[in-house]
Amino acid sequence: MWIMVMFDLPVDTKERGKAAAKFREFLLDQGFEMSQFSIYLRFCSGREQFEAFSRRIERNLPEFGKVHILAFTDKQYENIVRFNGRTRAATRKNPGQLALF
Repeated sequence: MWIMVMFDLPVDTKERGKAAAKFREFLLDQGFEMSQFSIYLRFCSGREQFEAFSRRIERNLPEFGKVHILAFTDKQYENIVRFNGRTRAATRKNPGQLALF
C-alpha cells in the first residue's frame, strides 16, 4: 500500500513559508520521498500503518493550507504513467516487503 500526501500551503509571509518548509522536512523525516514539490509518497505495510502515518501527519499539520492524504494499492502504483518532459519515464516497481532505512 502507498500513501500520497498532496498539499497547497501558503507562503505569502515569512512565518507561513517557514511552516511550509517545516512540514516538508517532517514528511522527509518520516520516510516520504518527494514526487513533485507538493506531492510526497511513502510505501507502508498496510492499513494500520497508513492510519498511524495519517494520525502523525495530522498532529504536524501547519495552521493554514490544504492537505490531502490518499492511500492506494501496489497494483495501482505500478500502473502510474510518468513523463519527464515529453519522454515517458520507466515504470517504477514496488519495494520489497523488507525495506531497511
